[in-house]
Amino acid sequence: MNIPQSSFPRIVVIGGGFAGLTLAKNLANKEAQIVLLDKHNYHTFQPLLYQVSTGGLEPDSIAYPLRKILKAHKHSYFRLADVSYIDTDEKIIHSDIGELTYDYLVIATGSTTNFFGNKNMEENSMVMKTIPQALNLRSLLLENFEDALLTPDLNERDALMNFVIVGGGPTGVELAGALAEIKNSVLPEDYPDLDIRRMQINLIQSGDQLLDAMSDQASEKAEKFLKKMGVSIYKNVRVNDYDGKHVTTNSDLSFESVTLIWTAGVKGASIKGIDAADVLTKSSRIKVDQYNQVLGYPRVFAIGDIAAMTTEDFPHGHPMMAQPAIQQGKHLSKNIIRLLKGKEMKPFDYFDKGSMATVGRNKAVVDLHRIRFQGVFAWFVWMFIHLWSLIGFRNRLVVFVNWVYNYIKFDTEVRLIIRPYKRNSHKKHTEKEAEIAIDK
Repeated sequence: MNIPQSSFPRIVVIGGGFAGLTLAKNLANKEAQIVLLDKHNYHTFQPLLYQVSTGGLEPDSIAYPLRKILKAHKHSYFRLADVSYIDTDEKIIHSDIGELTYDYLVIATGSTTNFFGNKNMEENSMVMKTIPQALNLRSLLLENFEDALLTPDLNERDALMNFVIVGGGPTGVELAGALAEIKNSVLPEDYPDLDIRRMQINLIQSGDQLLDAMSDQASEKAEKFLKKMGVSIYKNVRVNDYDGKHVTTNSDLSFESVTLIWTAGVKGASIKGIDAADVLTKSSRIKVDQYNQVLGYPRVFAIGDIAAMTTEDFPHGHPMMAQPAIQQGKHLSKNIIRLLKGKEMKPFDYFDKGSMATVGRNKAVVDLHRIRFQGVFAWFVWMFIHLWSLIGFRNRLVVFVNWVYNYIKFDTEVRLIIRPYKRNSHKKHTEKEAEIAIDK
């Protein structure tokens, strides 16, 4: 990897998300060599991915170059690499660009989509965990309306304009709200010769409430907001299968849709070498102790979504959200400095600052440590927190200008099909139905 030798101990961090980047920044300019590895050369602000997928923001406004963050830090290096295996006996990392030894290893690979073993869902549904995936979804959404204009088949047109979102967590709720907004204020202007009223937005939740990690008050208010915006909500319904057009559930409910968006689950993005059955949880998260050290692996740590630190308050590990990741990154950086100085580490104690979700224009729900509120003020609080959390002045300015413009004009300016996206499953269904029609 062409990393220079150093008299300082080498700390390798795998993953440039909230956890890994926070750790690398806090260890910068210390008496240690920091090597950050990631499959992408940028950090993604994932809470705003849904706005990229619905045309509200361009991807570069929620991404920031990792090299730019580390360039002013002594003894800090970044390599664009996909890590395939960790040899903990020899302390060697194997990747697509070569091998690298380490003195301390921090795994911050985050999470990936969990389909719970449903291969059809994995093959045919759309997901939104990365910027390329968000761009694929944006292209597909817009292409659906272009195709709906061309087809004379009413059933096919309805399937193209019927969107099914599986998962009633923050991502599903925010995406459903964004789709409802463009349906009500944007698409009728873009497609005056298409009956946008036939567009359907269906949000399916397997549990009995939306935003189940938040308060009952926030859940009820978010559901009320979405229904008022025209979103159809189905609770206590589990999607069993999806073949690219037909959605089947555990009830009599079924849908005809060429676009199913899966936001119903995540799991840890584990790496070979740290994947023994006694180390991983059922959701592929790595078991760590109170210091974020991987159980049974000295000098190997895991932080963020990939880490499962069980406590009395969090028997299944901390929430797979930004705040636990950031706090663990900061705390572990202090503990590593203590280790380098020969001192004992201190246990991690998570402080829950609360959670929030936006449903649409002037609509949000906020659960802070002791305060809960919804509506317009909650929406402004949500915007301020997210703007402040973005990395880089330019990103904050671009996002702020976009939001102000969209608010004033009731419009989103980046409804662009930059790279066309066509799914094979939809094409196969269309060809099959055409063959049946010819046979008849």
